[in-house]
Amino acid sequence: MFKLWRRKKVLALHPAIDNGIAPTAPGFSGGTLTCHCKTNPVKVRISGQTAHNHACGCTKCWKPAGAIFSQVAVVGRDKVEVISGADKLVVVDPNATIQRHACKDCGVHMYGRIENKNHPFYGLDFIHTELSDAKGWAAPEFAAFVSSVIESGVSPDKMPAIRARLTEIGLPPYDALSPALMDAIATHVAKQSGKLPA
Repeated sequence: MFKLWRRKKVLALHPAIDNGIAPTAPGFSGGTLTCHCKTNPVKVRISGQTAHNHACGCTKCWKPAGAIFSQVAVVGRDKVEVISGADKLVVVDPNATIQRHACKDCGVHMYGRIENKNHPFYGLDFIHTELSDAKGWAAPEFAAFVSSVIESGVSPDKMPAIRARLTEIGLPPYDALSPALMDAIATHVAKQSGKLPA
């Protein structure tokens, strides 16, 4: 007698990580991000590899339809160039620390920029590498602001399963940023206050 096993339903977090994490390619030099418009899309050239790629649960980052998390990485602002559709870009929230430049037609965030020169992440732009067809971007390393998905409407009782799935994928879940990035922020603040040498 045979038993029929139902396939376990896997919790969907984000299309770029649900089926495994694509590896980082050595020597990868960037690609072009394209918004979701079928005609006259916004295109942004990224001329370098990203860093600190992660799944983000905050309510500010752009997420594809149906995703619980966004996937976001940073790259030097000098490596970011809008090559078409610049006239379609608008800042989503002018009062936010990260000025997220989105396509006004499809709503996709193309890059986020910090203009405050005293901010620890000044000089870095935030991008969504899934908007590029290029393969080899830096693989995601962790999940940030995990508990914030509740603020976007996820039921709190799903949180143990979400954290378990992130861990299974290989993305340690944090309710802030990763320890390395939190250390970088604290170091920046200590240098500004004089507690550490600049």
